[in-house]
Amino acid sequence: MQQSALHVGIIMDGNGRWAARGGQDRSLGHHEGARAVRRVVEAAPELGIGVLTLYAFSADNWRRPPAEVAVLMRLFREYLRVEAERCIENGVRLEIIGRRDRIDRRLRRRIDASERATAAGARLHLRIALDYSSRDAILRAAQCLRPDTVPTRDSFGRLLAIVDHGTPVPELDLLIRTGGERRLSDFLLWEAAYAELLFVERMWPDFGAEDLAQALGEFATRERRYGGLRPATADAC
Repeated sequence: MQQSALHVGIIMDGNGRWAARGGQDRSLGHHEGARAVRRVVEAAPELGIGVLTLYAFSADNWRRPPAEVAVLMRLFREYLRVEAERCIENGVRLEIIGRRDRIDRRLRRRIDASERATAAGARLHLRIALDYSSRDAILRAAQCLRPDTVPTRDSFGRLLAIVDHGTPVPELDLLIRTGGERRLSDFLLWEAAYAELLFVERMWPDFGAEDLAQALGEFATRERRYGGLRPATADAC
């Protein structure tokens, strides 16, 4: 099975464990993880991906030590500063989804500037989930509904995108989690209703274009029936 313009989500897990395995500070793992983001973003369009959603920082990650959170926020600012021009050159539209009221003003300004600068990108829609919680987003969207409103799945999905500071995108086709863990961790719960799930052992800093291609190869073998039955064959009884 081969599709074009796939929506792929990645839970980029394993940065800290990757660094600890080599006796290094966790911050090194996050810096190497940023390099992995570049590799995957560059490879995605050629592999048939139209929308790529990366889980960078969850709402629950604020519980991490303040020093590590500070490193991550500086890294996000630096990534946006450096990569915005590259995104423009490569036709990548950058969008940050999640809450923005808890991040500092400098990062918010950088996000706004990067989104405006890359808005015309049509080759890849890159979404980075920052201070993101799928359950919280669903609650916020539900609270926005008027009492006399009976939403459809499509209309609620559009509302969900808006409350997350994003734009509507197709439902998720494939969800990849690196680092060996096997859970969704509050990521794209609504959008992943019929997504194929793939859990890989490789830590995120080691993940690259070949790994992404292998994941899509596995995805191509999956049969997606969306609750229906397998099509009958000519020799079926």
